[in-house]
Amino acid sequence: MKRLGVDPPCGVLDPKKADLLTVSCNVFAYGQEDTNNDRITDERTNTADGAVKQFRREWLQEDGMVRRKNLSIDP
Repeated sequence: MKRLGVDPPCGVLDPKKADLLTVSCNVFAYGQEDTNNDRITDERTNTADGAVKQFRREWLQEDGMVRRKNLSIDP
């Protein structure tokens, strides 16, 4: 069940820039559903100089280094 959301779900940042993300949770029956594995995974990679400013999923599937961070959601 997909109950967690992030807005924006993806994007491109310029070097030394930051952005805020909004994390939301859909309504669900707490205590009746397993929430032990709820997490958000952050994936990021560097892009080539002059790369377009529009996100491309292929960047995370190429041979470059992809950094991942799992953020656990504790009840």
